[in-house]
Amino acid sequence: MLNTRQLQLKLEQAFASHRQGQLAQAQALYDEVLAMAPDHVDALHLSGVTAAQTGNHVKAVEMIGKAIAIDPGNACFHCNLGLVLNGLKEFESAATSFDRAISIKPDYHLAHYNRGKALLELDMYNAALASFDKAIAIVPDDHLAHYNRGNALKKLNQLESAVESFDRAITIKPDYHEAWSNRGNALHELNNIDAALASYDKAVTIKPDDHLAQFNRALALHALTRLDEALACYENAIAIRQNFPDACWNKSLALLTAGDFRSGWELYEWRWQVKKLADTRRHITETLWLGKQSIAGKTILLHCEQGLGDTIQFCRYIPMVADLGARVIFEVELPLRKLLGGLRGISELFVTGSSLPESDCHCPLMSLPLAFKTDLDTIPDAGPYLKSDPGKLAYWKERLGRKTNPRVGLVWNGNVTHTNDKNRSIPLSALIRHLPEGFSYVSLQKEVRDIDRQTLESNAHILHFGDELEDFTDTAALCDLMDVVISVDTSVAHLNGALGNPTWVLVPFSPDWRWMLVRDDSPWYRSIRLFRQQKPNDWSGAFGKLGSALLTGYGK
Repeated sequence: MLNTRQLQLKLEQAFASHRQGQLAQAQALYDEVLAMAPDHVDALHLSGVTAAQTGNHVKAVEMIGKAIAIDPGNACFHCNLGLVLNGLKEFESAATSFDRAISIKPDYHLAHYNRGKALLELDMYNAALASFDKAIAIVPDDHLAHYNRGNALKKLNQLESAVESFDRAITIKPDYHEAWSNRGNALHELNNIDAALASYDKAVTIKPDDHLAQFNRALALHALTRLDEALACYENAIAIRQNFPDACWNKSLALLTAGDFRSGWELYEWRWQVKKLADTRRHITETLWLGKQSIAGKTILLHCEQGLGDTIQFCRYIPMVADLGARVIFEVELPLRKLLGGLRGISELFVTGSSLPESDCHCPLMSLPLAFKTDLDTIPDAGPYLKSDPGKLAYWKERLGRKTNPRVGLVWNGNVTHTNDKNRSIPLSALIRHLPEGFSYVSLQKEVRDIDRQTLESNAHILHFGDELEDFTDTAALCDLMDVVISVDTSVAHLNGALGNPTWVLVPFSPDWRWMLVRDDSPWYRSIRLFRQQKPNDWSGAFGKLGSALLTGYGK
């Protein structure tokens, strides 16, 4: 016969242990209660909660599920089941549980908030935002809801509003270091780097061992070209979290920018562990060659990995690999196949995605500087190392017609999906305002954005061939027919540099590593001249110098 008094006593003891954080003891007491009364709904529920708190999420789902089967109208049970499912990363099921809790109790703040967190994980940002708004309407001073509302807004690229939400979270909880850090991230994306740095400073002051805040602070310092300070912060982040891929890789970029190539190339290998580049990694079973073993008499696969400009820049190493006695198979992107097909040292050429023959070893193209221990003084072949096709050259010479003025090739934007496109690309309308008369301007862009197409239509003196450029052999031929090419940091800049033609590159304040700092020349291409932003987001100085240089160097 059930002793209800003894049962109640056990349950009260379990509650007390649970409240005091004595979870193992609480779990044992709940088990004793359930041995006496297997359908005791509170014991089932709280046994599940305790299991979740001790990391046994599978048992938690089982126990809370049994409680729900007995009392399906209990909103708290459904909410706690959702929390457990969130912990198991079963976010769709978690959202369903929170929905059930809310249907029973519409003003259930905790359910709305955690529903939002589950939807964030499912990349359902608008729905998550609505849930956080509901939670805030019920409990206006919930700093967590304001913080995650900011995260949802940031994902929706509503950056100013995200900053406002982070500010609200910080107002409620001034020592909320995660909010300070993510506020900095939103400000960084808004290109307000100084304000972002101030936020990161707050975050690391509150919690010096927050590796993400240290890393984000390093990125801001890096963007401000304060490389020594950035390197120190990357090292802080790595010291806190050893083998932190993003910090190691970005540290490599800072080192390369500073000209410390030997250290930079070593750390550059961390790129394969970085989420945004991991998908580009080739899972090749053959041995990775990084220069340590002899490859004489062996077949090596060299393969492209990132952008077209990277392939153009680093294909210069292919003859060096062949000179070591290796037979070189080269995998290249389709738009570059014809252009690079005649490069010395290539035995076989394959387009990316083709079935590849067997090889003894392989090397990603951008690991070749490490393999050859390249430093500033040993950069190979600064150009020209590529040639245009004679047939294409003749075609485009006739297509352009008689030359009446110096010809200037123009490239004003790159791939819109590039992570730094907002800093490197320029609206055509902004560029042409600074281009002097007396020159023949030729667009070397294949793809043109809608706003730039309108500019081209209203500036008919700029020749534009667009889709007539079938691949880079056409672009190379046109480049050879220009007196100078003006380009933002994109593949055509590398192409014209590799052809050995005069190339003027517009470089943002925080440059890609290969353009380094301060200097107006490039160790990678002897024919390149750099026109740099003197402060973030301001091209006026670079445009002014460029216009003057055109008149001085090529004007009549």
